[in-house]
Amino acid sequence: MANLEEARPVRGTQLLVEHMGVILRRPLLIAIEIGWRWLFGIPFLLLCWRRAQELLAAYPLDSSGLDSIDAFNPWVAAVQISHGISFYEPHVLAALRWLLPAAALAWIAISGLGRGLLLSRLEARIRFQPFTAMVFQAMWLALFALTIWGWLRSIAWVAATHIEVQGEPDLVGYFIWAIFLSLGFFTAFALASWPLTIAPLLVNLEDRSLLSAACESLRLGRGFTGKLVEINLVMGIVKLALIVLAMVFSAAPLPFSGQLGAGAMQLSVAVAMVFYLVANDFFQVVRLKAFLAFWMTFRQQESCSP
Repeated sequence: MANLEEARPVRGTQLLVEHMGVILRRPLLIAIEIGWRWLFGIPFLLLCWRRAQELLAAYPLDSSGLDSIDAFNPWVAAVQISHGISFYEPHVLAALRWLLPAAALAWIAISGLGRGLLLSRLEARIRFQPFTAMVFQAMWLALFALTIWGWLRSIAWVAATHIEVQGEPDLVGYFIWAIFLSLGFFTAFALASWPLTIAPLLVNLEDRSLLSAACESLRLGRGFTGKLVEINLVMGIVKLALIVLAMVFSAAPLPFSGQLGAGAMQLSVAVAMVFYLVANDFFQVVRLKAFLAFWMTFRQQESCSP
């Protein structure tokens, strides 16, 4: 297999532009990805908004002190915000005890149906198997939750060792660790999540069971695995770039806020958020297309090898 790769080198992320062009010529694929994500996201956000309004109606901001934050003293403001968070924390956790499990089940069901439909439209040889997609989406969600939990624990450790200490808080050290750990967990998730994306393809294209596909996704060979990891890391970098670009777009009218008014600022933020969500969904489809293309390349090479 190594000799074949040397004879016919496979370009990794250089083929992304080609994959982007293919996906742009198939807008139905983008519509499916946007559709199932927004089918979950919009009701979930509306439910969170309604619950937040009920919580604020029962416990207004003046009861927590968040209505009188000292904007001219960051240290005092930080303490006030901390007290406000501590005040609302038990009420928020009580709501999350039922909201998060319900949202997780809804995500698994909707994402399984949507991703199963997308894969069947992306490649004719892939059958519509929503249960298979649901299983791997559930595994992805568990890995994501574990990553978020680890990140929160690490940030709590940084705060305990740099902010909540005797003497003057080490603000510079806190932010250095916070940035380092945030990027580290982001990269670790990108490195660990790619098997859950390629496994559903293996179930269909290689006629494997769920367990066999999950095991095979971890032993695809150095060349194949390297390309998948490369694509996943680049997609992570693209996601960070989209976040920065959306922030720039949302802040662009800020110098003219006095002339445009608050409505224009809110509109720019909304447009920037929609831009990020649509672009992120588009690149999710591009990643699947890239994974499928690499499967075809490397598995065909294996079948042609003596």
